[in-house]
Amino acid sequence: MKLILAAAALTASSLAFAHNCPNEMKAIDAKLSTKPSLSAADMSKVKSLRADGEKFHKEGKHDDSMKALGGAKKLLGI
Repeated sequence: MKLILAAAALTASSLAFAHNCPNEMKAIDAKLSTKPSLSAADMSKVKSLRADGEKFHKEGKHDDSMKALGGAKKLLGI
């Protein structure tokens, strides 16, 4: 019984984490709308990582999505 509960909790937490991708994208979009002062190279990298994150999310590759979105957030300072 404990094993079943542990598996259910793990599944629920994985789903919650997977569904956080859209919130991460919204945070990046909100920061981009403030016209942050980044170099052209960094801005290009942020936009590329943001696009990759969305693509991975749509493909169901949520770990890859969160990694890409995390990189964009780091460059944006959020």
